[in-house]
Amino acid sequence: MERIPNTAFRGLKQQPLTQLLYGLLAVMCFVVTKSFLLTCCLPIFLMGMRYYFSRKVILHYLDCALHTDMSDIEQYYMKPPGSCFWVAVLDGNVVGIVAARGNEEDNTVELRRMSVDSNYRGKGIAKALGRKVLEFAMLNNYSSVVLGTTAVKMAAHKLYESLGFKHVGVVEHYALPGMTRSLLERMFFQVRYHRYRLQLREE
Repeated sequence: MERIPNTAFRGLKQQPLTQLLYGLLAVMCFVVTKSFLLTCCLPIFLMGMRYYFSRKVILHYLDCALHTDMSDIEQYYMKPPGSCFWVAVLDGNVVGIVAARGNEEDNTVELRRMSVDSNYRGKGIAKALGRKVLEFAMLNNYSSVVLGTTAVKMAAHKLYESLGFKHVGVVEHYALPGMTRSLLERMFFQVRYHRYRLQLREE
């Protein structure tokens, strides 16, 4: 749920073309209305629309996740060979999760669903979970570990880099599951999809 304000507000810093568009809209608003009040109110309206569409898309994405792999963790991650799922428990509470999904075609493991309760961050839990996936990949003789993230906060990217991952590409205007790609949605919701790779051994 914290992705909603992060994507709506923090994410705007990574979208210079969108910032330019919003600036042009403000100029047009003043030219057409000659009203300082309406022009000053426009950024509030635009941020409100960003929050609305971020909430709409991310809630739909969460619903998709809860009706696919996260609806049956055992079936998706524990039974298939080359896949696994871990939870971090502290004081009897589940405070973090991570999954690994093997791909035999290119001999890679995908690190998926990494998440740590915001109340327990900064304790090394995410790094410990990440290392579990790397250990799993090495024990099962995979050649590399890959992951993709739409995280806006730099802390997530620094975590992956601290584990040895290299940034290998970014997809602008990435479409999350459930997005309609309507004009309004594209105007008020944008995410970048960053791809990382950690080579464990040469094929």
